[in-house]
Amino acid sequence: MSPLKIIEVEHIGGYKLSIKFDDGKISIVDFEPFLESSIHPQIKKYKNLEHFLKYEIDNGDLQWNDFELCFPIYDLYTNTILKTSLDEKGYLAS
Repeated sequence: MSPLKIIEVEHIGGYKLSIKFDDGKISIVDFEPFLESSIHPQIKKYKNLEHFLKYEIDNGDLQWNDFELCFPIYDLYTNTILKTSLDEKGYLAS
């Protein structure tokens, strides 16, 4: 089985993206809770919708600004980008 790849992304309003994978599944992911929870300046700047909408698909991955912001493809596929709390620097705590 080959790794999952993102083949299409569509902005559907606010911080929600419709993400289509190469197996046909579509996930609607709302990035707002993640962005609101972060205190890290590199992540917080994506609360500005103009910055947020500058996403790209790069070799099957969804990313912003040369991977300054990106998420594991499985988390996008399962719509679980906000799994844990954030640490004091604004990174996801394990």
